[in-house]
Amino acid sequence: MLVRQEALSSKMSIKDLPSSSPLPNANLVLVFGSVRRFSDGKLPTQLKERYPAAQIVGCTTSGEIGPHGVSNDSLQITAIAWDNTMQRVTYARANNMQTSAETAINLAKQLKSDSLRTILVFSDGLHINGSELLQGFQSVLGDIPIVGGMAGDNAEFSRTLQLLNDSIEEGLVVAIGLYGDKLITASGALGGWKPYGPPRKITRSEKNVVYEMDGKPALPLYRMYIGEQNAKALPGSGLRFPFAVIEEGKREVEKVRTLLAIDPEENSLTFAGNVEEGETVRLCQTTHDRLVEGAGGAARLVTANLDTSQPGLALCVSCVGRKLVMAEQIADEIQAVQQTLGSQTALTGFYSYGEFCPRPNTTDNVLHNQTMTIGYLSEAL
Repeated sequence: MLVRQEALSSKMSIKDLPSSSPLPNANLVLVFGSVRRFSDGKLPTQLKERYPAAQIVGCTTSGEIGPHGVSNDSLQITAIAWDNTMQRVTYARANNMQTSAETAINLAKQLKSDSLRTILVFSDGLHINGSELLQGFQSVLGDIPIVGGMAGDNAEFSRTLQLLNDSIEEGLVVAIGLYGDKLITASGALGGWKPYGPPRKITRSEKNVVYEMDGKPALPLYRMYIGEQNAKALPGSGLRFPFAVIEEGKREVEKVRTLLAIDPEENSLTFAGNVEEGETVRLCQTTHDRLVEGAGGAARLVTANLDTSQPGLALCVSCVGRKLVMAEQIADEIQAVQQTLGSQTALTGFYSYGEFCPRPNTTDNVLHNQTMTIGYLSEAL
């Protein structure tokens, strides 16, 4: 397995890169960048010229993760040449949340194989129900680990884009199946958020839309807790005030839900993943140090049963809400990951509207919000 990376700052174009590609025989190229970058109609052709043999996959972000930390309005390009791993790239269009599970089922049937080891998934960030998407994959594939995330647009909540070879479009779900016994995979996911305030029972919801908590309209109750100033800035300000789903018997918060939209007429809250009737939720708060410790903890989950001293790649997908809280110190969480995984591990990834990763120490793929997730890839020598 060879990994080579290129990066363009906000002021650079592909023409500013060296004329020769660092890995022209790459099988797979992952590309993460801003909506402005992906709106350049020449981008797919330019990438294909540099990596003619590769499947090229990517999405827009709310910040790009690379070997030197976190960038905005950049283009992060990671080329991979497999030695003994096979790959299959599939895609589908899902323009509304109601078809998310069906979309995943169709993709999973195309990828299913006895030699399948893991799946990378990159989806639209605004028109997909991430919980339903993962449930669809799992209904066909069982405990095959899934990592990746939902595209972002720098917290504008307007338009996210997905790249697949010569096409850049909205509303896509792109899934990459990786196959073979030589492939080494691991994952880690931790947040660092702490619940506060009284617990509230979800008394009326439909999948990812919450209408009532404790029998009261959800939106006015939520506005009361976050304060008048933050309430005026919804839905964007909601990234700082996610829900913690309090699971019976669990001491740590393993499921956090990020607000995506509000409906003043329905007094409802729409989240990036499902919030089921009967679940108990609390608002969350955090500090810079807690978030950094969560990121480092996610990396330690990766290394717990794995030797990362050989070359590998870590796909880091973190939440835009974490980026807003840490602001100019956001690079601290990437540094914590890099220090744990070591210099032999290349980093790429993005800040998202939802993160795909198994729960810690399980094979249960779930949608995370406000969480640092890491999907580690390497090949046995």
